[in-house]
Amino acid sequence: MTPEARIGSAVEILDRVIAGEPAERALTNWARGHRFAGSRDRAAIRDHVYDALRRRRSALALSGQAEEGGRALMIGLLAGEGADPAAVFSGQGYAPAPLSAAEAQALAAAPAPADLPEAVALDVPDWLAGPLKRRLGADYARAMAVMRSRAPVFLRVNAQRAGREDAQAALAAEGIVTRASPQAKFALEVVEGASRIRNSASYLDGLVEVQDLSPQAAVERLPLKPGQRVLDYCAGGGGKVLAMAAQVPGTWFAHDADPRRMTDLPARAARAGVTVRQLAPGSVAAAGPFDLVLADVPCSGTGTWRRTPEAKWTLTPARLRTLLHTQAAILDAAAALVGPKGTLAYMTCSLLDDENGAQVAAFLDRSPGFGLEFEQCYGPPDGGDGFHLSCLKRL
Repeated sequence: MTPEARIGSAVEILDRVIAGEPAERALTNWARGHRFAGSRDRAAIRDHVYDALRRRRSALALSGQAEEGGRALMIGLLAGEGADPAAVFSGQGYAPAPLSAAEAQALAAAPAPADLPEAVALDVPDWLAGPLKRRLGADYARAMAVMRSRAPVFLRVNAQRAGREDAQAALAAEGIVTRASPQAKFALEVVEGASRIRNSASYLDGLVEVQDLSPQAAVERLPLKPGQRVLDYCAGGGGKVLAMAAQVPGTWFAHDADPRRMTDLPARAARAGVTVRQLAPGSVAAAGPFDLVLADVPCSGTGTWRRTPEAKWTLTPARLRTLLHTQAAILDAAAALVGPKGTLAYMTCSLLDDENGAQVAAFLDRSPGFGLEFEQCYGPPDGGDGFHLSCLKRL
Protein backbone atom coordinates (compact mmCIF):
# COMPACT_ATOMS: atom_id res chain seq x y z
CA MET A 1 0.00 0.00 0.00
CA THR A 2 1.12 3.55 -0.68
CA PRO A 3 1.40 6.01 2.23
CA GLU A 4 -1.65 7.84 0.83
CA ALA A 5 -3.65 4.60 0.67
CA ARG A 6 -2.80 3.88 4.30
CA ILE A 7 -4.17 7.27 5.30
CA GLY A 8 -7.30 6.60 3.28
CA SER A 9 -7.76 3.33 5.19
CA ALA A 10 -7.24 5.16 8.49
CA VAL A 11 -10.02 7.56 7.49
CA GLU A 12 -12.35 4.59 6.94
CA ILE A 13 -11.50 3.04 10.30
CA LEU A 14 -11.80 6.36 12.15
CA ASP A 15 -15.30 6.80 10.76
CA ARG A 16 -16.21 3.46 12.34
CA VAL A 17 -14.70 4.48 15.67
CA ILE A 18 -16.52 7.82 15.66
CA ALA A 19 -19.74 5.89 14.98
CA GLY A 20 -19.15 3.91 18.18
CA GLU A 21 -17.13 0.86 17.21
CA PRO A 22 -14.17 0.21 19.56
CA ALA A 23 -10.88 1.03 17.85
CA GLU A 24 -9.35 -2.43 18.25
CA ARG A 25 -12.43 -4.09 16.83
CA ALA A 26 -12.59 -1.62 13.95
CA LEU A 27 -8.94 -2.30 13.11
CA THR A 28 -9.45 -6.07 13.29
CA ASN A 29 -12.59 -5.98 11.16
CA TRP A 30 -10.88 -3.79 8.58
CA ALA A 31 -7.90 -6.17 8.38
CA ARG A 32 -10.19 -9.18 7.88
CA GLY A 33 -11.83 -7.43 4.97
CA HIS A 34 -8.52 -6.34 3.43
CA ARG A 35 -6.35 -9.46 3.40
CA PHE A 36 -4.00 -7.88 0.88
CA ALA A 37 -2.68 -5.47 3.52
CA GLY A 38 0.69 -6.65 4.85
CA SER A 39 1.91 -6.45 8.41
CA ARG A 40 3.73 -3.17 7.78
CA ASP A 41 0.61 -1.69 6.21
CA ARG A 42 -1.53 -2.73 9.18
CA ALA A 43 1.01 -1.34 11.64
CA ALA A 44 1.18 2.00 9.81
CA ILE A 45 -2.61 2.26 9.61
CA ARG A 46 -2.91 1.45 13.29
CA ASP A 47 -0.42 4.21 14.11
CA HIS A 48 -2.43 6.73 12.05
CA VAL A 49 -5.67 5.75 13.80
CA TYR A 50 -4.23 5.96 17.30
CA ASP A 51 -2.36 9.19 16.60
CA ALA A 52 -5.64 10.74 15.45
CA LEU A 53 -7.47 9.47 18.55
CA ARG A 54 -4.79 10.77 20.90
CA ARG A 55 -5.02 14.19 19.22
CA ARG A 56 -8.70 14.05 18.39
CA ARG A 57 -9.55 17.49 19.70
CA SER A 58 -6.61 19.41 18.27
CA ALA A 59 -6.81 17.58 14.94
CA LEU A 60 -10.42 18.60 14.44
CA ALA A 61 -9.60 22.21 15.34
CA LEU A 62 -6.65 22.30 12.93
CA SER A 63 -8.82 20.94 10.12
CA GLY A 64 -11.07 23.98 10.54
CA GLN A 65 -14.14 21.78 10.27
CA ALA A 66 -17.07 21.78 12.67
CA GLU A 67 -18.21 18.21 12.08
CA GLU A 68 -15.96 15.38 13.20
CA GLY A 69 -15.13 12.60 10.76
CA GLY A 70 -12.22 10.47 9.70
CA ARG A 71 -11.26 12.85 6.89
CA ALA A 72 -11.36 15.88 9.17
CA LEU A 73 -9.17 14.19 11.78
CA MET A 74 -6.56 13.05 9.29
CA ILE A 75 -6.53 16.45 7.55
CA GLY A 76 -6.00 18.17 10.90
CA LEU A 77 -3.41 15.62 12.01
CA LEU A 78 -1.38 16.21 8.84
CA ALA A 79 -1.69 19.97 9.25
CA GLY A 80 -0.52 19.73 12.84
CA GLU A 81 2.55 17.77 11.72
CA GLY A 82 3.43 20.46 9.20
CA ALA A 83 2.45 18.39 6.14
CA ASP A 84 0.29 19.59 3.25
CA PRO A 85 -3.06 17.72 3.43
CA ALA A 86 -3.78 18.56 -0.22
CA ALA A 87 -0.71 16.57 -1.28
CA VAL A 88 -2.10 13.47 0.44
CA PHE A 89 -5.79 13.98 -0.32
CA SER A 90 -5.15 14.15 -4.05
CA GLY A 91 -7.39 11.44 -5.48
CA GLN A 92 -4.46 10.08 -7.48
CA GLY A 93 -3.98 6.33 -7.53
CA TYR A 94 -5.18 4.93 -4.20
CA ALA A 95 -5.02 8.26 -2.40
CA PRO A 96 -8.18 9.56 -0.71
CA ALA A 97 -10.43 11.91 -2.68
CA PRO A 98 -9.16 15.47 -3.16
CA LEU A 99 -10.06 18.15 -0.65
CA SER A 100 -13.45 19.61 -1.43
CA ALA A 101 -13.80 23.35 -1.79
CA ALA A 102 -15.40 23.46 1.67
CA GLU A 103 -12.57 21.42 3.22
CA ALA A 104 -9.90 23.58 1.58
CA GLN A 105 -11.64 26.76 2.72
CA ALA A 106 -12.00 25.47 6.28
CA LEU A 107 -8.35 24.41 6.35
CA ALA A 108 -7.23 27.83 5.14
CA ALA A 109 -9.23 29.52 7.90
CA ALA A 110 -8.15 27.11 10.65
CA PRO A 111 -6.02 28.42 13.54
CA ALA A 112 -2.32 27.71 13.73
CA PRO A 113 -1.23 25.16 16.37
CA ALA A 114 0.26 27.94 18.50
CA ASP A 115 -3.10 29.73 18.58
CA LEU A 116 -5.17 26.86 19.96
CA PRO A 117 -6.62 27.19 23.49
CA GLU A 118 -4.60 25.24 26.03
CA ALA A 119 -7.09 22.39 26.56
CA VAL A 120 -7.50 21.97 22.80
CA ALA A 121 -3.77 22.09 22.11
CA LEU A 122 -3.14 19.49 24.83
CA ASP A 123 -6.14 17.35 23.79
CA VAL A 124 -7.78 17.39 27.21
CA PRO A 125 -11.57 17.32 27.74
CA ASP A 126 -12.65 20.59 29.36
CA TRP A 127 -14.28 18.94 32.37
CA LEU A 128 -11.05 17.09 33.24
CA ALA A 129 -8.64 19.99 32.75
CA GLY A 130 -9.30 21.48 36.21
CA PRO A 131 -8.91 18.24 38.22
CA LEU A 132 -5.78 17.31 36.29
CA LYS A 133 -4.23 20.73 36.81
CA ARG A 134 -4.89 20.54 40.56
CA ARG A 135 -3.38 17.07 40.76
CA LEU A 136 -0.36 17.59 38.48
CA GLY A 137 0.43 21.22 39.22
CA ALA A 138 3.48 22.42 37.32
CA ASP A 139 3.73 19.05 35.53
CA TYR A 140 0.27 19.41 33.96
CA ALA A 141 1.23 20.72 30.51
CA ARG A 142 4.22 18.43 30.17
CA ALA A 143 2.24 15.35 31.23
CA MET A 144 -0.65 16.10 28.87
CA ALA A 145 1.77 16.76 26.01
CA VAL A 146 3.33 13.34 26.61
CA MET A 147 -0.14 11.79 26.47
CA ARG A 148 -0.46 12.99 22.86
CA SER A 149 2.37 10.69 21.75
CA ARG A 150 2.81 6.95 21.50
CA ALA A 151 3.73 5.02 24.62
CA PRO A 152 7.14 3.37 24.77
CA VAL A 153 7.36 -0.41 25.11
CA PHE A 154 8.83 -1.70 28.36
CA LEU A 155 9.87 -5.20 29.35
CA ARG A 156 10.25 -6.64 32.84
CA VAL A 157 13.16 -9.02 33.31
CA ASN A 158 12.24 -12.15 35.25
CA ALA A 159 14.74 -11.85 38.09
CA GLN A 160 14.37 -15.58 38.82
CA ARG A 161 15.81 -16.33 35.37
CA ALA A 162 18.50 -13.71 34.69
CA GLY A 163 19.95 -10.33 35.56
CA ARG A 164 19.07 -7.28 33.53
CA GLU A 165 22.34 -7.16 31.59
CA ASP A 166 22.10 -10.84 30.65
CA ALA A 167 18.54 -10.30 29.46
CA GLN A 168 19.65 -7.35 27.37
CA ALA A 169 22.30 -9.49 25.70
CA ALA A 170 19.81 -12.28 24.97
CA LEU A 171 17.34 -9.81 23.48
CA ALA A 172 20.02 -8.11 21.41
CA ALA A 173 20.95 -11.47 19.89
CA GLU A 174 17.36 -11.63 18.61
CA GLY A 175 17.41 -8.12 17.16
CA ILE A 176 15.64 -6.46 20.10
CA VAL A 177 17.62 -3.46 21.35
CA THR A 178 16.87 -2.17 24.84
CA ARG A 179 18.13 0.28 27.42
CA ALA A 180 17.90 -0.01 31.18
CA SER A 181 15.48 2.27 32.99
CA PRO A 182 16.59 4.00 36.19
CA GLN A 183 13.02 3.99 37.54
CA ALA A 184 12.77 0.23 38.07
CA LYS A 185 15.61 -2.22 38.55
CA PHE A 186 14.21 -4.91 36.26
CA ALA A 187 12.80 -2.61 33.56
CA LEU A 188 14.07 -2.41 29.98
CA GLU A 189 12.80 0.09 27.43
CA VAL A 190 12.66 -1.30 23.90
CA VAL A 191 14.26 1.09 21.43
CA GLU A 192 14.40 -1.21 18.41
CA GLY A 193 12.70 -4.43 17.34
CA ALA A 194 9.48 -4.21 19.40
CA SER A 195 7.56 -6.17 16.76
CA ARG A 196 9.86 -9.17 17.37
CA ILE A 197 9.12 -9.52 21.09
CA ARG A 198 6.11 -11.85 21.05
CA ASN A 199 7.90 -14.41 18.89
CA SER A 200 11.29 -14.14 20.57
CA ALA A 201 12.79 -16.95 22.61
CA SER A 202 13.42 -14.49 25.45
CA TYR A 203 9.68 -13.87 25.72
CA LEU A 204 8.48 -17.42 25.02
CA ASP A 205 10.92 -18.87 27.57
CA GLY A 206 9.80 -16.47 30.31
CA LEU A 207 12.97 -14.42 30.49
CA VAL A 208 11.00 -11.20 29.96
CA GLU A 209 7.39 -10.03 30.11
CA VAL A 210 5.81 -6.97 28.53
CA GLN A 211 4.89 -4.60 31.36
CA ASP A 212 4.77 -0.82 31.61
CA LEU A 213 7.39 0.97 33.67
CA SER A 214 5.05 2.48 36.28
CA PRO A 215 3.49 -0.75 37.60
CA GLN A 216 6.97 -2.30 37.65
CA ALA A 217 8.22 0.54 39.85
CA ALA A 218 5.12 0.29 42.04
CA VAL A 219 5.50 -3.45 42.58
CA GLU A 220 9.14 -2.94 43.58
CA ARG A 221 7.96 -0.68 46.41
CA LEU A 222 5.64 -3.26 47.92
CA PRO A 223 6.71 -4.69 51.32
CA LEU A 224 7.27 -8.20 49.96
CA LYS A 225 8.99 -10.77 52.18
CA PRO A 226 9.88 -14.41 51.53
CA GLY A 227 7.18 -16.87 52.50
CA GLN A 228 4.26 -14.45 52.42
CA ARG A 229 0.78 -15.40 51.26
CA VAL A 230 -0.11 -12.80 48.64
CA LEU A 231 -3.38 -12.21 46.80
CA ASP A 232 -3.75 -10.20 43.59
CA TYR A 233 -7.42 -9.37 44.08
CA CYS A 234 -8.09 -7.73 40.68
CA ALA A 235 -5.61 -9.83 38.77
CA GLY A 236 -6.73 -9.48 35.15
CA GLY A 237 -3.96 -10.98 33.02
CA GLY A 238 -1.79 -11.47 36.10
CA GLY A 239 1.10 -9.15 35.27
CA LYS A 240 1.46 -7.86 38.82
CA VAL A 241 1.29 -11.19 40.61
CA LEU A 242 4.00 -12.46 38.24
CA ALA A 243 6.08 -9.36 38.92
CA MET A 244 5.78 -9.95 42.66
CA ALA A 245 6.60 -13.63 42.35
CA ALA A 246 9.75 -12.79 40.40
CA GLN A 247 11.11 -10.89 43.40
CA VAL A 248 10.70 -13.25 46.37
CA PRO A 249 9.50 -16.81 47.02
CA GLY A 250 5.99 -16.99 48.38
CA THR A 251 2.52 -18.44 47.96
CA TRP A 252 0.64 -16.63 45.22
CA PHE A 253 -3.08 -16.27 44.62
CA ALA A 254 -5.04 -14.49 41.89
CA HIS A 255 -8.71 -13.48 41.74
CA ASP A 256 -10.82 -11.44 39.39
CA ALA A 257 -14.51 -10.61 39.45
CA ASP A 258 -14.57 -11.79 35.83
CA PRO A 259 -12.45 -14.97 35.72
CA ARG A 260 -12.28 -14.76 31.93
CA ARG A 261 -9.76 -11.94 32.33
CA MET A 262 -7.35 -14.48 33.84
CA THR A 263 -7.50 -16.84 30.85
CA ASP A 264 -3.88 -16.17 29.86
CA LEU A 265 -2.50 -16.34 33.40
CA PRO A 266 -1.76 -20.10 33.53
CA ALA A 267 0.36 -19.93 30.35
CA ARG A 268 2.15 -16.81 31.52
CA ALA A 269 2.84 -18.32 34.94
CA ALA A 270 4.18 -21.51 33.32
CA ARG A 271 6.55 -19.45 31.15
CA ALA A 272 7.75 -17.59 34.23
CA GLY A 273 8.16 -20.77 36.28
CA VAL A 274 5.69 -19.62 38.93
CA THR A 275 2.74 -21.36 40.57
CA VAL A 276 -0.30 -19.10 40.97
CA ARG A 277 -3.51 -20.48 42.45
CA GLN A 278 -6.58 -18.92 40.88
CA LEU A 279 -9.51 -18.24 43.20
CA ALA A 280 -13.03 -18.10 41.83
CA PRO A 281 -15.45 -15.42 43.03
CA GLY A 282 -16.95 -16.53 46.31
CA SER A 283 -13.98 -18.69 47.29
CA VAL A 284 -11.51 -16.01 48.30
CA ALA A 285 -12.37 -15.63 51.97
CA ALA A 286 -11.90 -19.33 52.61
CA ALA A 287 -8.34 -19.11 51.27
CA GLY A 288 -7.45 -16.14 53.48
CA PRO A 289 -6.25 -14.31 55.37
CA PHE A 290 -3.32 -12.97 53.38
CA ASP A 291 -0.17 -11.10 54.33
CA LEU A 292 -0.57 -8.76 51.39
CA VAL A 293 -3.62 -8.04 49.24
CA LEU A 294 -3.09 -6.04 46.08
CA ALA A 295 -6.13 -4.28 44.61
CA ASP A 296 -5.42 -2.72 41.21
CA VAL A 297 -8.96 -1.44 40.85
CA PRO A 298 -11.02 -0.53 37.77
CA CYS A 299 -10.48 3.15 37.12
CA SER A 300 -10.81 5.96 34.59
CA GLY A 301 -7.55 5.04 32.88
CA THR A 302 -6.48 8.68 32.69
CA GLY A 303 -2.91 7.52 33.17
CA THR A 304 -3.05 5.28 30.10
CA TRP A 305 -4.34 7.72 27.51
CA ARG A 306 -1.32 7.02 25.29
CA ARG A 307 -2.37 3.38 25.05
CA THR A 308 -6.15 3.77 25.28
CA PRO A 309 -6.93 7.18 23.77
CA GLU A 310 -10.60 6.33 23.36
CA ALA A 311 -10.95 6.42 27.14
CA LYS A 312 -10.06 10.10 27.08
CA TRP A 313 -13.17 10.95 25.08
CA THR A 314 -15.65 8.37 26.39
CA LEU A 315 -15.19 9.04 30.12
CA THR A 316 -18.08 11.02 31.58
CA PRO A 317 -18.79 12.44 35.06
CA ALA A 318 -21.47 9.78 35.52
CA ARG A 319 -19.05 7.01 34.59
CA LEU A 320 -16.46 8.41 36.99
CA ARG A 321 -18.99 8.42 39.83
CA THR A 322 -19.77 4.77 39.13
CA LEU A 323 -16.07 3.92 39.18
CA LEU A 324 -15.60 5.69 42.52
CA HIS A 325 -18.37 3.58 44.08
CA THR A 326 -16.83 0.41 42.63
CA GLN A 327 -13.39 1.30 43.95
CA ALA A 328 -14.71 1.94 47.44
CA ALA A 329 -16.53 -1.39 47.46
CA ILE A 330 -13.41 -3.23 46.31
CA LEU A 331 -11.28 -1.54 48.97
CA ASP A 332 -13.70 -2.64 51.68
CA ALA A 333 -13.86 -6.21 50.36
CA ALA A 334 -10.10 -6.49 49.95
CA ALA A 335 -9.44 -5.05 53.41
CA ALA A 336 -11.44 -7.86 55.00
CA LEU A 337 -8.97 -10.36 53.52
CA VAL A 338 -5.85 -8.79 55.07
CA GLY A 339 -4.43 -10.69 58.00
CA PRO A 340 -3.02 -9.23 61.25
CA LYS A 341 -0.28 -6.66 60.54
CA GLY A 342 -0.82 -7.34 56.84
CA THR A 343 -0.80 -4.82 54.00
CA LEU A 344 -3.46 -3.65 51.59
CA ALA A 345 -1.90 -2.20 48.42
CA TYR A 346 -4.26 0.03 46.45
CA MET A 347 -3.36 0.80 42.84
CA THR A 348 -4.91 2.70 39.94
CA CYS A 349 -3.74 3.79 36.51
CA SER A 350 -5.41 7.15 37.09
CA LEU A 351 -4.11 10.69 37.45
CA LEU A 352 -7.25 11.93 39.22
CA ASP A 353 -7.08 12.58 42.95
CA ASP A 354 -10.72 11.49 43.39
CA GLU A 355 -9.61 7.96 42.52
CA ASN A 356 -6.33 8.09 44.41
CA GLY A 357 -5.61 10.19 47.50
CA ALA A 358 -9.24 11.15 48.13
CA GLN A 359 -10.41 7.55 47.72
CA VAL A 360 -7.79 6.31 50.18
CA ALA A 361 -8.62 9.08 52.67
CA ALA A 362 -12.30 8.12 52.57
CA PHE A 363 -11.37 4.47 53.18
CA LEU A 364 -9.24 5.37 56.19
CA ASP A 365 -12.08 7.47 57.62
CA ARG A 366 -14.36 4.44 57.67
CA SER A 367 -11.62 1.87 58.46
CA PRO A 368 -9.92 2.78 61.76
CA GLY A 369 -8.09 -0.54 61.76
CA PHE A 370 -5.82 0.61 58.91
CA GLY A 371 -3.18 3.30 58.59
CA LEU A 372 -1.39 4.76 55.60
CA GLU A 373 2.24 3.67 55.34
CA PHE A 374 3.06 5.60 52.16
CA GLU A 375 1.69 6.65 48.81
CA GLN A 376 3.46 7.19 45.53
CA CYS A 377 2.32 8.66 42.23
CA TYR A 378 4.04 7.96 38.93
CA GLY A 379 3.62 10.23 35.93
CA PRO A 380 4.05 10.13 32.17
CA PRO A 381 7.06 12.49 32.30
CA ASP A 382 8.89 9.69 34.13
CA GLY A 383 8.49 7.49 31.06
CA GLY A 384 5.63 5.17 32.04
CA ASP A 385 1.89 5.47 32.46
CA GLY A 386 0.25 7.62 35.09
CA PHE A 387 -0.10 5.37 38.15
CA HIS A 388 -0.89 5.50 41.87
CA LEU A 389 0.10 3.25 44.78
CA SER A 390 -1.02 3.51 48.40
CA CYS A 391 0.16 0.97 50.97
CA LEU A 392 -2.21 0.60 53.92
CA LYS A 393 -1.18 -1.35 57.03
CA ARG A 394 -3.56 -3.23 59.28
CA LEU A 395 -2.81 -1.79 62.70
